[in-house]
Amino acid sequence: MMKAAVLGSPISHSLSPLLHRTAYEKLNFAGSYEALEVNEESFPIRIQELLDLGFSNFSLTMPLKEIGSSVADFIDEDSRRINSVNTLYKESGSIQATSTDLMAFKSLLKKVEFESVAIIGGGGTARAAVGALAKRVGSIDLLIRDQKRLSALKIAGDGIAIKGLPLDSDISNYDLVIATTPSGVTDLLAEKLNSVKGLLIESLYKPYPTDLLKKWQVLGGRTLSGLDLLVEQALYQISIFTGIDYDFATMRELLLSTGLKQLI
Repeated sequence: MMKAAVLGSPISHSLSPLLHRTAYEKLNFAGSYEALEVNEESFPIRIQELLDLGFSNFSLTMPLKEIGSSVADFIDEDSRRINSVNTLYKESGSIQATSTDLMAFKSLLKKVEFESVAIIGGGGTARAAVGALAKRVGSIDLLIRDQKRLSALKIAGDGIAIKGLPLDSDISNYDLVIATTPSGVTDLLAEKLNSVKGLLIESLYKPYPTDLLKKWQVLGGRTLSGLDLLVEQALYQISIFTGIDYDFATMRELLLSTGLKQLI
């Protein structure tokens, strides 16, 4: 039986076990999936311990996305460029690393039209979003607290012009806004909003919905929640972990419904 786990800290809130187990049952696939508390310091040792126990697949969440590739034998080009991985899997005896966050952003944005883009935050999820926008937009405004992160985001953008702005900048006039910060960081932005015109993609699903997502909806804007993003990236992980070619649309509907019941 395949053994998988989501690793991170804190991890008790994670919906990933519910989503993966639901998918495995639907696919009649023999696999286990659990949530394990792992921090940055313990990560390298813990991975080896889990591999020795027969685990072969791992989902990574905060704060492990930036160091996930350190235990990998191979990392794909896109994930290397964004320096962020959320998926480790054993294949032919070696550990492979990739970012299904990047795949999810590409999928969610496939049919979305936009010109002006703002991304809030500068961590691994923000770099995945920037990487997914490569070749699709000429410039991105980045609302960020630590301007030192700009250089890594410029690399992730592969030629996109990236401008750093204060974290409390106005986001009302962008065609696309992607929020990637921890809980509570965007609450002040929500309070300041009086109008919106584009699409907001929120990366958080705890709390659900965030203040920013609620305010955006009240003002009539289009939104995709952290649950949408979580499920989308999980679809790709489930495909990698199980090796099964399945219908994403049907599974997406099932997992969104399952996850929403848990959140509300």
